[in-house]
Amino acid sequence: MIRLNLVLLLAVVLSALYLVRMQYDSRLLYTQLDRAKAEARQLETEHQRLQVEKRAQATPLRVERIARDTLHMRTATPAITLYVNDSAPAAGAGGAP
Repeated sequence: MIRLNLVLLLAVVLSALYLVRMQYDSRLLYTQLDRAKAEARQLETEHQRLQVEKRAQATPLRVERIARDTLHMRTATPAITLYVNDSAPAAGAGGAP
């Protein structure tokens, strides 16, 4: 009878230790999940901010200003447009045009 009681006591103690370990692991996983959700919210906020900034940077007025100032581009007008004719005869290999 004492032997059975000791086995049952050992089983109860081991079961209790297992339960404590599972609760600890569960709390640890919940903490990690909470941190991951917070990081996901932070990344989503940053993504939205970057999307707004991207839209602000791509306005037509800003693009035109950068094209004029940085790239020294200008608006195409008929006065500076050069049309290429495809019907012009091709120059020979050794001849003059």
